Formats: sequence, C-alpha cells, structure tokens
Amino acid sequence: MKKALYCGLAMSLAATSTFLMARPFTPEDLVQLRRLGGSTVSPDGSTLVYSLRETDLENDSAQSDLWRLDLTMPDAVPERLIDTPEYSESAPVISGDGARVFYLSDVSGSSQVWSILLSGGAPRQITSVEADIAGFSVGPGGGRIAVWFDEDADCAATSCPDAEAEPNAGSARAYDEIFVRHWSSWSDGTHSRLATFDMRDGAASGEGVVVSRPLDGDTPTRPFGGGEEIAWHPDGQSLFFVLREAGPEEPTSTDLDIYRVAADGATPPEILTADNPALDTLPTPSPGGRFLAYVAMATPGYEADRQVLHLRDLITGESRALSRQWDRSIQSIAWSRDLQYLWLVAGDTLDTALFRYSLADGVIERFSGGGHIGAVSPQPDGSVLVVHDSALAPADIFRIDAERQIAQITNLNADLLEGIDMPTSERFSFRGADGDTVHGMIYRPPGVAEGERVPVTLFVHGGPQGSFGDSWSYRWNPALMAAHGYAAVTIDFHGSTGYGQEFTDSINNDWGGKPLEDLQLGLAAVLDDNDWMDGERVCALGASYGGYMMNWIAGRWPERFDCLVNHAGIFDLRPFYYGTEELWFPEHDFGGPNYLREEAYERWNPVHHVENWQTPMLVIHGEKDFRIPYSQSLSAFTALQRQNVPSRLLVFPDENHWVLSTRNSLQWHREVYGWIDRWIGNEAGDAE
Repeated sequence: MKKALYCGLAMSLAATSTFLMARPFTPEDLVQLRRLGGSTVSPDGSTLVYSLRETDLENDSAQSDLWRLDLTMPDAVPERLIDTPEYSESAPVISGDGARVFYLSDVSGSSQVWSILLSGGAPRQITSVEADIAGFSVGPGGGRIAVWFDEDADCAATSCPDAEAEPNAGSARAYDEIFVRHWSSWSDGTHSRLATFDMRDGAASGEGVVVSRPLDGDTPTRPFGGGEEIAWHPDGQSLFFVLREAGPEEPTSTDLDIYRVAADGATPPEILTADNPALDTLPTPSPGGRFLAYVAMATPGYEADRQVLHLRDLITGESRALSRQWDRSIQSIAWSRDLQYLWLVAGDTLDTALFRYSLADGVIERFSGGGHIGAVSPQPDGSVLVVHDSALAPADIFRIDAERQIAQITNLNADLLEGIDMPTSERFSFRGADGDTVHGMIYRPPGVAEGERVPVTLFVHGGPQGSFGDSWSYRWNPALMAAHGYAAVTIDFHGSTGYGQEFTDSINNDWGGKPLEDLQLGLAAVLDDNDWMDGERVCALGASYGGYMMNWIAGRWPERFDCLVNHAGIFDLRPFYYGTEELWFPEHDFGGPNYLREEAYERWNPVHHVENWQTPMLVIHGEKDFRIPYSQSLSAFTALQRQNVPSRLLVFPDENHWVLSTRNSLQWHREVYGWIDRWIGNEAGDAE
C-alpha cells in the first residue's frame, strides 16, 4: 500500500496551545463553530463582506450577521456591519458602484431584500413581496432586481397572499400526477418563480413581472438550486435562468435547460439548450456579454454524469464543448477579469480543487493544493478569493495569487479552536477491485502512545456517486470520530467522484459488487500497514448509500465488524423504488424501472440476506426523509429484532435525509458514539 502524509492547506488552529492545555475536539465544539455563509467583494477589491452564522446552543437557535473586512490593510480586524440580535442577515452582495450592500433579512417578519451603505448606517428594506424571498440578484447598473420565491402556480399576480382555507375543508392532499413529494416536502401547488422589479430611488418599484412565466416548473430548481442558476447579461437587458419543466415526466428527467428572457418580461423566455436532453446549468456570461459559459451532461436521466464546460456565442448561437477531453466534472465557473481564463472548480482525487482554463490554448492547470474549494471570486489584480476548508479545518476565505501562493484572509473560529488538539490525517492508496487504484484517508487520534493500539471505524460515503474527500463536514466528520479516540478510515470505492467518469460509472448496476470488494481490500490494507490500529475492534458506519452498504455488509460480510451504524439506508429495493421521489436515480443505476429490471434490483437487494444478520446495528432515520422513506429503517430494525440481533432505532420526527438542527445533531453524535463505545470502546467487554 502506498501512503503519503497529508501536509496541504489545512491549518491546525490549535497549534499555538501548549500540550498541557490541549483537549480533544467534541460534538459540542462542532455544533458551536461559526459557519461562513455568502460573501462578496467590492468591485475595486478593497472590501470583503460576508455573513457568519453563530449558534446559541442553550436556546437551540442560530443567527447570521454581516461582517466587513478591509482587504487593503494586512492587520485589519473584521467589523460587524449589522447587529440585530433577534434577526438574521445573509446573502450579501455589494452594488456595482461599491456604495451599498444588498442582503436578505427577516427583520420585517418575512425574508425580504434590504440594503445598507458599505460604510454603515441605517438599513433600508427594498422589497415587499407577499412571499418569503429565497434569493435575489441585482442587475448591472442597479436599474432592476431579480428575486425568486415560492408561489402558488395559480397566482396571476407577481405574488399573492396565502389563500384562506375553505370552511369545513378536510386535511387530505389530492394529486393527479406523480412527484407528489420531493426531498422533505409534499407538493403544495407552488413553484419557485423568478420575478424582476424596477429599482427606483434604491428600492424595488411597481408590481414587478414574473419573467419565468409561462413556463411550468421551478427556477431555481428544487430542492437545492440557487443563485448559481440565475445570471444577468452584462447589459442588464436580459437574464439567464435554469428550469426543468414540471409534469408527469419530472421524476424521471434530469433535463434542466438554460433560458434567456428579457429583463422586463416583454417577450417569453427563449430556450438555449433544447438540443441537449440531459442537464444544462451554471449559466455564466462573459463580462463583455458576447459569450455564455455553462456546463452540460450528455446522459439523460443520470444525475452523476460528467459536467463538461461549454461556451455559447450569444451572437451566432453556436455552442461548443471545451473540456470534453478533460476527465473531471466541473462544479462552478468564473471568468477572469481580463477574459483570458475561466476559473473552474472540480473534484480531483480526494480534493475539490481550483483549476484555470486558458481560452487561448485550452490548457487546464490546477491552481490549489489539498482540501476543498468552494466559492470563487476573481479580483482586479489577477488573484482569486476562495472559500477553503479541509477535513481538519472549517471554511475560511483565502487568497490565491497568480503564483499559486495562498494566504488566509479570515480566521473565523480561531478562538473556539484554541487549545483543541486536533487529529492528524494521512492519504493512502491500494489496489482495489479490477486491479484499479483506490484512494482513501486515515485520521489518527491525537496523543496515541508508542505501542498503543486503538479501535477502528470505517466510514462509507453516500451518493453513491460521491466522495469522502478532504473536506469539512458538520454531519459526518471523521476527524471528530478520531478526536473521540478511534482511528477513522474513509475509502473512495468504485463509484466515487474525482477519479474520472469511468470510475464513477462503474458502480451502476453493481451496488454490492466492486464497492464492497474495495472496502474489504482497503480495510485489510490499512490494518496491515498501521500497527497502531486494533483490527480486532472495528465498527462501520454510513448514511444513504452508506446506510445501504451497512445492510449489505450485515448480510454479505457478517463476521467482520463488531457493530454497524446505518443512517437512512435502503433495506429493500422494491419498496424503495416505489416510495422514493427522484426516479431517475434508481432507474439509471439499475438500468430501468423496477418492474422491467426486477432481476437487476434483486441482485443487490439487502433483504435477501437477512438470515445472515448478526452484527449489532444502530438504525437512524428522519421521518421527513422522502428520498429514502423511513419505513426502510423500520423494516431493518424489525429484521434485527426478530432475529435477536442487538439493535437500537433512533427516529427524528423533524429531520429529513440529513440531521440539521443543533440539538438533534448533538443527540445524533451522542447516540452514534455511545453505540460504538459500547461495542469497541474501553468498556466494550461489558456489552451484551
């Protein structure tokens, strides 16, 4: 096994503390860390404004405020731009003239757009829409503003008051088409609509116009689409948006399209990507307005296909693929100020990295080191401001200059992490299924003594087309597990992203094949190469596809682990297919609908191996999870209980596929760590 110590961008903020003061990182620390939200830089590059979320653990609440930082002064200290303890401000955008900051706030009782002078002063509400505004984009020159929000599809105005319930009406929902629920919400007859307003005297004026009408669908797309799907043309006369048509084909379609529409809605939207039946997104016009960069997939119905960079000439209408020969999937796009380059973010072997694409010769260069790059903001001096995090450090803002030198701009959690002894991480690789090289990471608890052996936890990522790469997580954090005293191991098995599309595609119709073999080979390789790991005390844990793998392991690798943690895992593929919402996902991965590809589904169905189950399992689910309905976990728990396998069921009535609230997150961590402690901790000998 090849192994390399990771010494990349991650900064151990606790390094200044003395050994005697150091203490381990805890779940309480994790949930109380400040979280970076949206950020914006003034046009001249002199001032940074960002939103920062802070958690009140005692009251189980969180609040976001706006902060301002002078980038011209090396030792400048961030200042709170707005301080409203009872309300939140988010999504800041500095105006084109650099004078004002626009942002979202709920101070008026609903989410609306507000503004404040960049120098400070009294905030001003600039929109008054009946609905809660989810996002906004100010047009070039500030003459118009676009906002998006959920509204009843039958509302003829820009937005409408909530309809009053009919007298003696029942509580039933009625539907005539499929896609009755999505992610965590039942269909309620609303769509996310895009509207624009004139800006007069610095505020939205008039009734506005819904520019996404008469299309029937959501823009931005639900449930996770946002401002990256909306873009103004630099002349301010039109804007671009992404939409997937609603209707009976929606749950089987990944056909997102890019549209262009007049800013005043005078003409209906024009579709720009009708020739591609797969996904098109991230519309990013060039500063001069001649070109539109975007990404496109080639395979209809496949949500994990490679996102290839395209460039459309907005005058001739010609589009061409620019990165078809580059085997990476692009996640974001930004134009350089001089129009010579496109800044791209893509997954690349455990990292999510920044790349620079030269428009002159098509050369793509990696510009960042290890870790995870988020938002990208090109600056007038040729540098790039990025949001960066790693598996050992939460997100902060950094500057990367033309020489690839990186400098940290913010240090948002320095005081909260001071005195904490964080784990260390290593990267490793091994020969996996089909002889392919497979990568992973090891997290070592701090202070492991010479000759000491510690128990092991194996993390299995979801997706399944995903990665447990070098990035920070507030939900599944291997470093936190290591801080609890366990070795934590992650493996990017066949199907993971960041290794080329063929490797990602290899999991299709092979859910329990090569991925399981990779986990078996990888765990064996790690244990052989690390004598400080105790291979006699090992637990595995995972969520979503990782939870499916816990059920699969329970039946197909039943004697290896001392315990399992199964969060929102698939237990039986037949009812899963008929109960989930985005049908394009199972239909692509298994080659068609359940009723036509029954053999493919049943081949990898955990329910067929329940008689082999013997490993103690903690089963977790959220009642509002419509991706994998919670009945899957109820079924797994029943199977465990009926066979007298030690088991525990944890159900969150107010959570979806993820556990998000602060107190629920703490409960989740305490339950998971308590379960693992019971079976492989120091007191494991007392376990039943």
